[in-house]
Amino acid sequence: MPSAPSAPPPEGSPAGPLGPGESAAVSSLPPLVHGSKLHTSLKVTARQIEWVFRARREHGDSFRLKTLIHDEPVTMVSHPDHVKSLMTAKPDLAPSVTGESPLRPIVGPNSTLTALGARHMRQRKLLLPSFHGDAVARYEAMIADAAEREVDGWSPGDEVLLASRMQAITLDVIMAGIFGIEGRPERGTPEHDLRRAIRIIADLSTRAIGQVGELLNAGRDEPVGVTKLAMARLDKPVYAVIAARRADPAAAAERTDVLSLLLRATTEEGELLSDRELRDELLTLVLAGHETTANQLAWTFERLVRTPEAWARLRAEPEGAYADATIYEGQRSRPVIPVVGRRVTVPWRFGEHTVPAGMVSLMSILLLHHRDDLYPDPFAFRPERFEDTKPGTYAWIPFGGGIRRCLGAALAMAEMRIVLATIARRCELRAADPAPERAKHRNVTMIPADSARVVVVSRD
Repeated sequence: MPSAPSAPPPEGSPAGPLGPGESAAVSSLPPLVHGSKLHTSLKVTARQIEWVFRARREHGDSFRLKTLIHDEPVTMVSHPDHVKSLMTAKPDLAPSVTGESPLRPIVGPNSTLTALGARHMRQRKLLLPSFHGDAVARYEAMIADAAEREVDGWSPGDEVLLASRMQAITLDVIMAGIFGIEGRPERGTPEHDLRRAIRIIADLSTRAIGQVGELLNAGRDEPVGVTKLAMARLDKPVYAVIAARRADPAAAAERTDVLSLLLRATTEEGELLSDRELRDELLTLVLAGHETTANQLAWTFERLVRTPEAWARLRAEPEGAYADATIYEGQRSRPVIPVVGRRVTVPWRFGEHTVPAGMVSLMSILLLHHRDDLYPDPFAFRPERFEDTKPGTYAWIPFGGGIRRCLGAALAMAEMRIVLATIARRCELRAADPAPERAKHRNVTMIPADSARVVVVSRD
């Protein structure tokens, strides 16, 4: 199959911070999308895909919207030049807004995700070696074993909820990498209770911690409602595992998992991390590395089984350039994280508009990934568009970018390559329903509403 024609680069659009003595070429704010805070917030959490594409059609590359989370309207942008200006800005000019998101009361203020400035960079440097190079290579055999075990349990005629089954695979990997817990722990141990709690939280959040939970928890330091009950269920075994590991420092000193690494780490003042600091960091890595990768795999298969030519070619070429292109296209067409944000601390130009200091600026990954000047026929699933072209740094951002780029990107890509190849090589699948699955938004993620339901036609 020939590669997709390349699109010409989009027309340049000036973007970036304005200096103290610099005046904007055009001082008007981006247009404001009509709607109350409640109406807009519900639309964005329940029907984000439809809402953002309509807003861009009506208002262009940058527009403002009201939300319940913020007192003032926020700006949403989707031009690659606008994205680049925010991603490459100095941290003090455009800090991340993850500390203001619904995730803050879940993962706490001490994690790499919610920390800012020097603290963020210290924790990032500490954790980075655990998710690159040799560390990732150590997990590849484990990923392959987990994928093979999963497929062994499928039979022709089975209806499989891929989102759930992919979570089972990624949970094995993340438990080993983060906690050093391999295989299935014995009942009654803190490790067994922790694994069980994570699975329960994943199922519960799918059903109960949805749009209402997101709105209730946004902007808080501690969780409320159903989220509070769920996190209490998870915190107990997390703290138990931390306590058990602290009680055996000699063993922890020889281990290479992230928990053991953090137990040996010290603050700038030379002090060991507190249990709460450890808890926040560990939960961030578990929740971010477990569900996002699993749902990205689920979305990729949801697209594949509804694109017969792409699925047939992947089955014929389960490894190599086309497989990588399929992963890139899955992340382009259905990014699990649909939006990321920064709060500009100085006036900022986005093309013909300027926003004031203090305004939250959201980068819509969905809109960026569906620009026809970057990706011809953007709503079609076409892996071949990436066969001869690597994704652009600021035109393809499923892992974010700049100093906030996802720490686990290399591990996630390795997991997706291995699991995708295993299933494509061993199974013929078809969609349980020919209609495309809608997206369901939960906290900051966009997941398949029906869990990427497929039917196993045949299996080797």
